[in-house]
Amino acid sequence: MIRRSLKNILIPATLAALVLILPKNTFAHQPRIPEGNQITVIDPEISKAYYSKLDGQPQIYQISSDKPFSLYVNILVPDIPGQKKDVKAEVFEKGNSSPLAVLDGSIFDWKKFFEPFGHDTYWQGPEYKANVAAGNYKVVVTNLNLDSKYSLAIGETEAFDLKESTNAIKLIPIIKRNFFNKSPADFILSPIGIGYIVIMFILSFIFGLVYRFVLKKFAKSTVRKVHKNIGKNDRFVRIGIGIILFIAAITTSWSPVLLFFSGFCFFESIFSWCGFYAAIGKNTCPL
Repeated sequence: MIRRSLKNILIPATLAALVLILPKNTFAHQPRIPEGNQITVIDPEISKAYYSKLDGQPQIYQISSDKPFSLYVNILVPDIPGQKKDVKAEVFEKGNSSPLAVLDGSIFDWKKFFEPFGHDTYWQGPEYKANVAAGNYKVVVTNLNLDSKYSLAIGETEAFDLKESTNAIKLIPIIKRNFFNKSPADFILSPIGIGYIVIMFILSFIFGLVYRFVLKKFAKSTVRKVHKNIGKNDRFVRIGIGIILFIAAITTSWSPVLLFFSGFCFFESIFSWCGFYAAIGKNTCPL
């Protein structure tokens, strides 16, 4: 319960700071990891990137709009060994068996590009853009053996609020591992990743300073008010715990709780002060 409550506080606070300090084009597409072969696209003009892999049958993206809109579709694949570039996307309007567009990757001259904010390299394939009437549309994605990884970008309007930023942080480690065949730790090389770490550590240091101030100000016990309460050995222990928590975070899910407590361990080591020791009135500092 405590871990969940802390997570519910840390994620919004961290992502709010990221949205404020990072450039507006940091999050170009809202990332999505679709489930199943029938995917409903909400707000088709809002830029989204669907990361998926064909599993033996076509994947169909259903689009519906009650007003005319700008329809944008682009195929991308990860730049990884063995990746195929024969992915094809066909755009249909409901009731019409002839496609509005056929984006055939097998006959397209793909262009490699590096996306710095995710620190990933893609091959960019064919794209389609048109102003279309209100109605129902679908994008059917296939390849020769129905087994390829791909990213389907739909929509061009960038829109990132706190909810979408939180979702991006949750999904990026999964995309790193499953789509790019990388360790989630690679995220540390991107501005978003390093910014996320810096903000989590700042929050942990602020919490530590406020907690220590409150104890020194209001604690009745003299032991709880001391400026330093851990010795050299305890400081090294906290450095070790902080490193372990940090490595565990960046190599798995980038948990804000793990990053927060990692930063708090470093705070305790730097200031020779332990929040738990202060709470229970313990002191191992030789001074």
